[in-house]
Amino acid sequence: MTSFKEFGLSAALVQSLERSRITVPTPIQEQSIPLAMQGHDLLASAQTGTGKTIAYLLPLVTNLLDSARGTALILAPTRELADQIRNSLQMLLGRKSSQSDIALLIGGAPIFKQFMALKRHPRFIIGTPGRINDHLSRGTLNLRETRFLILDETDRMLDMGFSEDLDKIVKHLPTERQTLMFSATMPANIVKLSQKYLNNPKHVAIGETTQPAAKIQQKMLQTSSGDKYTNLLRELDEREGSVIIFVKTKISAAHLADKLKRQNHSADAIHGDLKQRKREEVIRSFRNNKNRIMVATDIAARGLDIPHIKHVINYDLPQCAEDYIHRIGRTGRAGMEGFAISFVSPGENRKWQAIYQMVTYGKTTHEGGNGPRHRRGSSSAAGKPPRRHHRPDRERSSSHGAPNGKSGKPFHRRHRDGKDSRSSKPAE
Repeated sequence: MTSFKEFGLSAALVQSLERSRITVPTPIQEQSIPLAMQGHDLLASAQTGTGKTIAYLLPLVTNLLDSARGTALILAPTRELADQIRNSLQMLLGRKSSQSDIALLIGGAPIFKQFMALKRHPRFIIGTPGRINDHLSRGTLNLRETRFLILDETDRMLDMGFSEDLDKIVKHLPTERQTLMFSATMPANIVKLSQKYLNNPKHVAIGETTQPAAKIQQKMLQTSSGDKYTNLLRELDEREGSVIIFVKTKISAAHLADKLKRQNHSADAIHGDLKQRKREEVIRSFRNNKNRIMVATDIAARGLDIPHIKHVINYDLPQCAEDYIHRIGRTGRAGMEGFAISFVSPGENRKWQAIYQMVTYGKTTHEGGNGPRHRRGSSSAAGKPPRRHHRPDRERSSSHGAPNGKSGKPFHRRHRDGKDSRSSKPAE
């Protein structure tokens, strides 16, 4: 389909999309929306940044507002994603008309305001599993009229240990309902969960969920831990546009942001220890280009949709190889071009090998340190060279050259003498 009008959406919804310059459906939207509008349960997966939120919101709004009764419950793993879903829903409904229709139930926000929102009997309830269960236990939330259940970033919810919370919530829901389950990846535990919650679902899978978006140019920089900051300053000076820098811990996020400020960079940090109001302030300043740089833990690796993010820098590699895809997926969204660079110190080589295996072969591990390793100059399995697509380029920090920037090209390494070499195998 080439237009949202072909889905049979209301003129008001189409106009809302056009005002936000959303005019052509993405593949996940094209395949999911008709099935959901027909009332089917749905298990859908697609790469990050492909428009999954709109894929479930459009049929949800259309089907729910066709009736004067009934509510919808949308569950998300993080406060930031829940808030972003709320903003997308407000965009579709119109902000004035949606004030009483939406309740956002997340931790870290004043609960008395949520009590007031629930007393207005909202049609759309968006929240994180922990706060939803809090309201259920208090008796301030009633889900008996819930006709629709949406699970967004389901894989992340399970990774964060929300499995029991989800089971508790589902017990409060009517048996007759439509359930849509969306995920960036489709591991076995997601399929098992779908068998519990979904009724004869339709399946939609778009692209390789272990592959980054095609227009993200990737590079790897080998460096010592002590040289990371110097290399970071050089990268920031050489790049233009908004940058998100991922680090491992809350303390290092705050510390790195402070160091960058002292170097006259406009930067701020976001991590789990911040109060909700401060989190929103940091994201708002970054979204509105008041700050060029946002230093973040993996709290910002999923669901954060800020189109102008041009660069992602992995200052520290993620603990889990799969989170590499989600991190760099903050750039190159909706078919735009993006750039990602990963700093790899000697102690992070095993994590990088796990990322390499996942991106190149689709093999995943739950711990970055447990990934298969390639020795320098060795060949890949069965004597075949690795597949050459969407692979992170590698570059040594001793001589900093430009990446080749093309998906599907061999690794690009620059030696100390300045001569280029090409290799299809990773160096250790």
